[in-house]
Amino acid sequence: MHNPRHTYAPPTRDGVGPSCVALPSHGAGSMLDFLAHRLQVVSRAEWLRRLQAGDVVDERGQRVDPDRPFEGGLRVYYYRSLDDEAPLPFTETVLYQDEHLVVADKPHFMPVTPSGRYLHGTLLVRLKQRLGLPELSPLHRIDRDTAGLVLLSVQQRTRGAYQALFRDRQITKHYDAIAPWRADLAFPREHASRLEESAQFFRMQEVQGEPNSLTRIDVLEVAAPWARYRLSPVTGKRHQLRVHMAALGLPLRNDPFYPVVNDPPEGDYSRPLQLLARSLEFLDPVSGQPRRFDSAQTLHLP
Repeated sequence: MHNPRHTYAPPTRDGVGPSCVALPSHGAGSMLDFLAHRLQVVSRAEWLRRLQAGDVVDERGQRVDPDRPFEGGLRVYYYRSLDDEAPLPFTETVLYQDEHLVVADKPHFMPVTPSGRYLHGTLLVRLKQRLGLPELSPLHRIDRDTAGLVLLSVQQRTRGAYQALFRDRQITKHYDAIAPWRADLAFPREHASRLEESAQFFRMQEVQGEPNSLTRIDVLEVAAPWARYRLSPVTGKRHQLRVHMAALGLPLRNDPFYPVVNDPPEGDYSRPLQLLARSLEFLDPVSGQPRRFDSAQTLHLP
């Protein structure tokens, strides 16, 4: 039985942190057999190549060879790779950096963290490489389709204090959005509803029940049939702003998911979602200083 007190995690490589898989307590065969069966998104031949190259290690820092017997309860680390990842023709802007925080201004179409077909082009991996900060971690997420501000923690030691800002709703967030104008709706207004995942895992939906999401909405500018809105989420549910606006009959311009799925083909950047994380404001829990950050990007009415 391995000793869990002596654990090891490989370093970041080219901005990509190691992925980890924990072996179940019981099993048989070789480590190659387990990885090829458990993580079938990677072919058996590719797992063999990675194991032979020494790119898979255990929690003790020991290389995992292909014919090594299965060892229940062991943690195994490996690096994810994408050979056919298409580069994004956009770049992020760093608005602020100190020993605790990085504030980035993210373009449309750039994911915050690796997932699916995005790895090296994600905001987190790009910033780890660019700034040389292996412990960098996002304190919150915004959609790949959404542009604007993302707050990231530089070091694990103070990360919890900043995470508490979001958990305890001690941070004020404002978004700008372009959506249809409805003269029959009064503003400012609030929209509260219960959001749950739909049958399509990538979409959220409003359902009956006690509300678990709340958005404050106001109008900044009208040029009928469109308007520019200020959206201020009180809660932070996935796709909350997009679902709430669609529920009001005000779907965001170029939204590929709401009210219906109309996702553009891969590589089509001609219709960015008109949603921008405009500002973040909070009392810094480490320095005690008030903080406010504003995106340098702007949404324009059609």
